[in-house]
Amino acid sequence: MNFFLCLIAVGGVVAALVLLRLWLVLCSRKQGLQTVSVSVLVVAGVRCGHTTEILRLLGSLSKHYNPRHYVLADTDKMSAVKIRLFEEKRAERDSESLYTTHHIPRSREVQQSWSSSVFTTLYAMCYSLPLTFRLKPDLVLCNGPGTCIPICASALLLGILGIKKVIIVYVESICRVETLSLSGKILYHFSDYFFVQWPTLKGKYPKSVYLGRIV
Repeated sequence: MNFFLCLIAVGGVVAALVLLRLWLVLCSRKQGLQTVSVSVLVVAGVRCGHTTEILRLLGSLSKHYNPRHYVLADTDKMSAVKIRLFEEKRAERDSESLYTTHHIPRSREVQQSWSSSVFTTLYAMCYSLPLTFRLKPDLVLCNGPGTCIPICASALLLGILGIKKVIIVYVESICRVETLSLSGKILYHFSDYFFVQWPTLKGKYPKSVYLGRIV
């Protein structure tokens, strides 16, 4: 009689352990299937239609790239308008869509000398560092404006200091057919993913990824 009672008790314990194991597996799978939002720091700029191109690219991304933090030069009024119109239209489709805009000094003006641009870029870094450290984005998305240099440098510093690894994605402008922009030549060596939109550039820069026209 005692033997059967022990057998029943052991069977009950085994059954309970199996059910507990099954519950843990199901919970872990459920957590693994949960969608994670990606915080994106987007660098905007008006030259060569940079802002127009980057907004087209953002329009093709899923709603999970949220929130979106836009950084633009303090003299760039046109991009601010384009971003506001883009986000207002997006909010009509997605009520949970979030975005912010931030301004930093322009790191380099058109036709500015290289020597003086070093100082203006360092000045822009004084604003980029605290902004990037505060936002701690998961991803930086840029396509060529000079403003992206201090932002990407700040994102790299986050990883160097062990605060957070930030993925840097650079998409060279469709305007660039034969050569990279100055920003592209610099970030080609530091970005995690570097996209070009012309096969001639892929031939010259083997690390780049060519997927045809993206925007």
